Amino acid sequence: MTDVYLGRDDRPKSLEQIASGKVRDIYRLDPDHLLFVTTDRVSAFDVVMDQGMPHKGRVLTAIAAHWFEETRDITANHLVSTSIDDVEALDTEWKDRFRGRVMIVRESLPDPIEWVVRGHIAGSGWKEYQESQTICGIRLPAGLQLADELPEPIVTPTTKHEDKDRPLTPDEARDLIGQERWDHGRDLVLALFRRGKEVLKGHGLLLADTKFELGTRDGKTLLIDEALTPDSSRMWAVEDYRPGISPPSFDKQILRDWLETLDWNKQYPPPTLDPAIMARVAERYLSVCRTLTGRDLLQPG
Repeated sequence: MTDVYLGRDDRPKSLEQIASGKVRDIYRLDPDHLLFVTTDRVSAFDVVMDQGMPHKGRVLTAIAAHWFEETRDITANHLVSTSIDDVEALDTEWKDRFRGRVMIVRESLPDPIEWVVRGHIAGSGWKEYQESQTICGIRLPAGLQLADELPEPIVTPTTKHEDKDRPLTPDEARDLIGQERWDHGRDLVLALFRRGKEVLKGHGLLLADTKFELGTRDGKTLLIDEALTPDSSRMWAVEDYRPGISPPSFDKQILRDWLETLDWNKQYPPPTLDPAIMARVAERYLSVCRTLTGRDLLQPG
C-alpha cells in the first residue's frame, strides 16, 4: 500500500510531542496552541493495526474541518487552521509529509467522557437491547428491529483514555462531570447530531450514530478532536437502508467483518491486513469526503 503515514517513531524532532493516540499525534506549538497530525493508523476492537489505510489522515482532516465550519453557529470549536505552512518550526520535508493532515487548534481541557449519540439501533446498542431492552441503561420501546430509527436520539456516553472504552449510564456520566456540564453537553451534542443528520440526508446518507468530544477553554465549551467523520460515525446510504438488516456502512465495518472471520483473539498483535480489504475501506472514506466537501483527494490541487 502506498501513501501511508503511520507516525509512531517517525516524527519531527523540531516539535515537542505531547500525546499519541490511536490515530492522532499531538505536538505543542506554543502555550496556547497544539498541532494535531492525523495519521493513517487504523484501529479495530481497540487494537491499532500494524498497517494503515491509504489517504485516511487527509480524508479525516478534510471532513473534520468541513464539519467544524458547518457547526460554528451551534458551538465554537478548537480549529484555528489546517495549513501546514502556518507551522514555522517544520522544514520543507516535514511540511510536505504532513500537508493535508494537520489541524492547528486551541488547547482545551477535554471532558473525561466521549459523547456518543444514537439515532438508530445498531452495533453494541443492538446487542444490549436484545438482552435488556436498554442501551446504556436507557429503556427503549419493545419490538425494535435492527437499524430501526429510535423515537428520539439518545446520548450514550463512554469512558475515554482507558484500554477499552466502557459504556456509561447517563447517571454514571453525570457523576463524573457534574449535573450542569451533563445537561449542557447533552443538549449541545443532540443539536450537533440533528445538524449532521439533516446535512447528510441531503447527500443521501443516514446518520445512525456518532461520537463527539467536548472541551473547555476560558470557561467556554468547544467542540474538539473531530466531528462526524467515518472514524467516529456510522453512516448508511439511504438507498441501502431498511429495518431488520445492518446496511453497509461508510466506516470500518468492512474491516471489522473481515477480522471477525479470522482466528484472532482481538488483542495485540493484530493480524496482517489484506490490502484488498483496506482498499475497499479507503474507497468508502474517500466517497464520504467527495460527497461532503466536493474534493477528490486523489486528484492534484
